[in-house]
Amino acid sequence: MSQNKKISYSVLELAVVGQDIPHTKVFENSVELARTAEGLGYKRFWLAEHHNMVSIASSATTVLMSHIAAKTKSIRIGSGGIMLPNHSPLIVAEQFGTLGSLYPGRIDMGLGRAPGTDQVTAHAIRSDRMNSVFKFPHEIDEIQRYFKNDRTSTKVRATVAEGVKVPMYVLGSSTDSAHVAAEKGLPYVFASHFAPAQLFQAMEIYYREFQPSEYLEEPYSIAGINVTAAATNEEAEKLSTSSLRMMVGVLTGNLDYLQKPVEMNAELKEVRDNPALQRMLQYAFVGDRKTIQQKTEEFLKQTGVDEVIVASHIYDQEDRIKSYKIFSEVMKEINS
Repeated sequence: MSQNKKISYSVLELAVVGQDIPHTKVFENSVELARTAEGLGYKRFWLAEHHNMVSIASSATTVLMSHIAAKTKSIRIGSGGIMLPNHSPLIVAEQFGTLGSLYPGRIDMGLGRAPGTDQVTAHAIRSDRMNSVFKFPHEIDEIQRYFKNDRTSTKVRATVAEGVKVPMYVLGSSTDSAHVAAEKGLPYVFASHFAPAQLFQAMEIYYREFQPSEYLEEPYSIAGINVTAAATNEEAEKLSTSSLRMMVGVLTGNLDYLQKPVEMNAELKEVRDNPALQRMLQYAFVGDRKTIQQKTEEFLKQTGVDEVIVASHIYDQEDRIKSYKIFSEVMKEINS
């Protein structure tokens, strides 16, 4: 397939915890995946912020970002994202200013306004977070001001951030964030890998309302997809049973460790075909290389995005790395 523009491709890592896999091994796996992705031409390796979920170990997002940046050489390391209502803008600026100095030209700051957890846990993180949710656009401005190099006369400064170049991205799963990204002239990242319902509406708003800024002259869009790729469709379908059961846990509130894959059976097929799950997994691509390429090409044609960011919830690390290798081959073919 010949594209008018080259489509970048990136990794969204949640440091998913599988049954019988300790956190130390999970973090080792994340490093191995980042190094592999770097060699395969992936542009970014982003880590998501989630809390109080046994199956996700990326809760201390900036700590893990620093660890992985230290173990890689060129791939961009970022947050996909920092859930801003959980944090003070000053602390975010200090953390990312530090990261930007430690790893110059390699750090991305993705900011979202969802809690990344349930409401009880969100309250435990920051009791006044709902005030912060409504102030999301203003807190973005606040962080940007901390990075300015002309803050010497202000009483509160993030001196480690001043003058450091760390690109900012607005994350969202609804149309609200599209207005914010467009108004501020920032890149926009949509969570279509788990909340696809408003993807097209949000992208239309973003492109229509985009205002050029000192950070970005033209709109730049990224969308998330789930990919489970294997040598055959049957093998990929089996590997996808782990992710399928994890998604059921998310929907029902019965969160558990990522389970080992099993043969796809009638019961699991019935679960997979549930309308709620179908909506959620609209952009979960499962199959061999040919199937993944066909679905990815269709997605890119429909959305017109500049970049795709890929999540892959596969139990076995070797199978997960194989899946990302297949997807990199697909993207190189699409971009050829």
